[in-house]
Amino acid sequence: MWQDCVCGEFTHMAFHRQDSDDKQLSGKFLLLISGQGADNTMTTSDKFPGPLRTAIRDLPASKIRAISREGMTRDDVVPLWFGEPNFPTPKFICDAASEALAAGHTFYTENRGIPPLRAAISKYMSNLYGIDVGENRITTTVAAMNGIMLVMEAIVDPGDNVVIVEPLWPNCRETVAIMAGEPRGVELDDVDGKWVLDLDRLFAACDDRTRAIFVNSPGNPTGWVMPAEQQKAVLDFCREKRIWLLADEVYARLIFDRPYAPSFLELARPEDPLIAFNSFSKSWSMTGWRLGWLTAPPSMGEVFEKLNEYNISGPTTFVQHAAIVAIEDGEEFIGETVEGYRRGRDLVYQRLSGMSKVSLSFPEAAFYAFFKVDGVTDSLEFAREILNKTGVGLAPGAAFGKSGEGYLRLCFAASPDVLSKAMDKLEPMLS
Repeated sequence: MWQDCVCGEFTHMAFHRQDSDDKQLSGKFLLLISGQGADNTMTTSDKFPGPLRTAIRDLPASKIRAISREGMTRDDVVPLWFGEPNFPTPKFICDAASEALAAGHTFYTENRGIPPLRAAISKYMSNLYGIDVGENRITTTVAAMNGIMLVMEAIVDPGDNVVIVEPLWPNCRETVAIMAGEPRGVELDDVDGKWVLDLDRLFAACDDRTRAIFVNSPGNPTGWVMPAEQQKAVLDFCREKRIWLLADEVYARLIFDRPYAPSFLELARPEDPLIAFNSFSKSWSMTGWRLGWLTAPPSMGEVFEKLNEYNISGPTTFVQHAAIVAIEDGEEFIGETVEGYRRGRDLVYQRLSGMSKVSLSFPEAAFYAFFKVDGVTDSLEFAREILNKTGVGLAPGAAFGKSGEGYLRLCFAASPDVLSKAMDKLEPMLS
């Protein structure tokens, strides 16, 4: 018999059992890795040559990708649908990758990342937050997305739930669904042009099958930043309830009124039930390089060692070497890009605010404008209409959960010329 996955005692993972019957353990493990849930749910169809897990069959396709696929073949499109800058990775990082390749850094590495990179990340985070973040807490991943998936594999059994603050990047929600768990959304409120989280509703959404609370701050798509006092309250709640706190902090440096956004890591003890995710994608303009890291209690190191082995066997070697240079020499670049994003934000906010059908909150961080359009009830179809009529590619709000319906997301990590062109094209449809 398997013990419920309750956190606080970190041995109480999905792999822990109360009995000592190896045959029972093997049987249960095989069910899990074959994708069968507690009810052994499996589906067959003429569409596929063999059985398929129900959770995978029912997995929705990305609504953001649906729009981008329709527009990528067009030469006249202004692509503001993805969360990435429209300029390449800086030369000093690319040069470091080339040098690593030339030096022969093309072999397997340690599952949790090469020691020099983990040391660089540890130093970077310790200096940034003014705390000691030991190397033994760091695991490198194939971007934050892979880290989030690893954690869901570790903590979610079929029928468990993860309480998620929404609107939220859809990939986070679907990792729970992939594990046959329930992503349980709690919506931010738009109060007088500012996103606000009701902690009472957040805590009330948790029950005895809740394995984690997931918070993305700074938020995608909203630009919302969770105040430090709310972070403390959520951390205290997770400690008390013995559940995980999962903090997606990939936009931590892309904030406009301070050097970095408040982090749960500043408040937590090393063995607290906190796992924080970060990435090289956003701050260092390395979206296509696919490299990130997670920060977890030291006791979780062996868990992620094994999960990385069975998922990716470690990120790409020469990319890891380039990342050392990025993190050690990239502060000036981050500062310059944040100023550029600030100008993009101000331009887009000013223009959109003047369009009669639009209402939006002022983005505190990240690089998105998430705006509501009067009368829109199907944001995917409206994004298609905008693409077809104006050539501007936007992400439909429905991609970010039910609370995002009626909204559109625009990435303003682009040059003023590109953003002005997009605004000129959008204005007739949004005014």
